[in-house]
Amino acid sequence: MKGKNLVLTGFMGSGKTSVGIGLSYRLKMTVEDTDKLIERREGRSINEIFAAFGEDYFRQRETQILEELTQIGNGRKIYSLGGGTPVNPQNRELIRRLGTVIWLKVSPGTVYERLKDDQSRPLLAGEHPLERITGLLESRREAYEACADLIVDVDGKKVEEIVDEIEKKLKEGIKPPVAKGETT
Repeated sequence: MKGKNLVLTGFMGSGKTSVGIGLSYRLKMTVEDTDKLIERREGRSINEIFAAFGEDYFRQRETQILEELTQIGNGRKIYSLGGGTPVNPQNRELIRRLGTVIWLKVSPGTVYERLKDDQSRPLLAGEHPLERITGLLESRREAYEACADLIVDVDGKKVEEIVDEIEKKLKEGIKPPVAKGETT
């Protein structure tokens, strides 16, 4: 395993926070949510940050947090990243340095069902949220793949099942994800 940290990435609604908490209990590791770190430092919610300063400012703060976390070294932590964090190529390099990266892969339909009533997601505000989810997921897929040491499909699974799968794969040793068109 690359470092001792685990890094959970994936689209909003993929279960990063819940899976992080489950892994934390199971593996006796602390969990830290990078969005919550930003909110604490800024003294305002993600929605308020987007409204006051815009998405570019927020993305710069994500990069700053990742830079700080990589300077700390490889401890025994679980980091749950914001859904858009890997979009920036600089962030992808920082994410890979931070630890073993687990992509919680989710379908647009699952995201929609989980978040359709959640008003705290600034990127889903407005009309046609399922179309927006589908477009954002597709635009971010390559970024998630580029970071991932391990890919876990979360559709139709309970948090405990996902945690079981991750724990089993970590014990077996990480095998690089298979790229499109390749076979194992």
